Amino acid sequence: MELFPAAAGATASHHSTGILPYQTIKELVRAREVLAPDPIEPAQYQPASLDLRLDSVAYRVRASFLPGAQATVMEKIEQFGMHEIDLTRGAVLERGCVYIVRMMESLALGSRLSAAANPKSSTGRLDVFTRLIADNGTAFDRVERGYKGPLYLEIAPRTFSIEARRGSRLNQLRFRRGLSPSSETALRRLHERFRLVDAAPGAETIRDDTIGVTLDLSGDARTGLIGYRAKKHTDVIDVDARGRYDPLDFWEPIPAGRSGGIVLNPDDFYILATKEAVKVPPDHAAEMVAYDTMVGEFRVHYAGFFDPGFGFDAAAPDAPGTKAVLEVRSHDVPFILEHEQIIGWLRYERLTGATDRPYGADLGSSYQSQGLTLGKQFKL
Repeated sequence: MELFPAAAGATASHHSTGILPYQTIKELVRAREVLAPDPIEPAQYQPASLDLRLDSVAYRVRASFLPGAQATVMEKIEQFGMHEIDLTRGAVLERGCVYIVRMMESLALGSRLSAAANPKSSTGRLDVFTRLIADNGTAFDRVERGYKGPLYLEIAPRTFSIEARRGSRLNQLRFRRGLSPSSETALRRLHERFRLVDAAPGAETIRDDTIGVTLDLSGDARTGLIGYRAKKHTDVIDVDARGRYDPLDFWEPIPAGRSGGIVLNPDDFYILATKEAVKVPPDHAAEMVAYDTMVGEFRVHYAGFFDPGFGFDAAAPDAPGTKAVLEVRSHDVPFILEHEQIIGWLRYERLTGATDRPYGADLGSSYQSQGLTLGKQFKL
């Protein structure tokens, strides 16, 4: 019996190229293309990605860096490192500082496999800037085909100091076999079939191989809020906590205003939401373009990666979906955002096959039915 029969929305097709789903990632681990000193935990497996765990030592460094084609990450740490921090029992990583931590997981990828990383949603919502680095790497968050070696994470808390420990999961890695080029034509077909973005028919904005989402400044139906602005000089946040902290100790709620707009201060961090609900079929994944100067000088949605099944209900595939919550920071100058202004662009990419474990309540996903929602560390 198919988990997602065609009538419920997912296709039974299998492709030789694309992002690997949950069940294929498990095969990679069994085949020792993903290695770790401790067994991979079941909770690390996501619908189309693998959560990576921090190892026991954080290196405070003078500045962010890429190793380049001729160096390893440890060689650069020896050059730019300041001191070591033991994460075995937990330690505070201070805002405004840059740290490098080796991951417990390492890779021994086959010749057709590459990988890409993103912060987890809860990491982005704390304004913790993370980027994956590989030995001899020339780009952040990218692992070249056939890579064999360790992985490291750059961690730069921007607003809140955080407490982390060995085993904390701040980012996730998705694996790609070959190339699966997207196109505007394929996106339009997918949108016609699933209504990926819940805009009025004919009102959606498709540009090349991306579909736009707009900002909701009308106010959350339950709270009347349009967003939150992070407070400065707060207490430390434990990244592994759930429902522990009072939001008002860390966030300033922003009510809907009469002007219909909001001014982003360059030094501030905001949590906002899209007007449209978003949907990702179980045989696709989506990624939001984080920074697009064509729509403004701001960065949106640090986490970026939407799992297969996000906002998708197999029992009601025509249902609207789930709003996307956005982590927004303006660059250099104040910037005005207005209601229904395009705030970001989503790019969809197919999986090699539908995931056996789509995003949702059955997987323990934190944000499947979210409205304007803070990170899991805060009380509802």
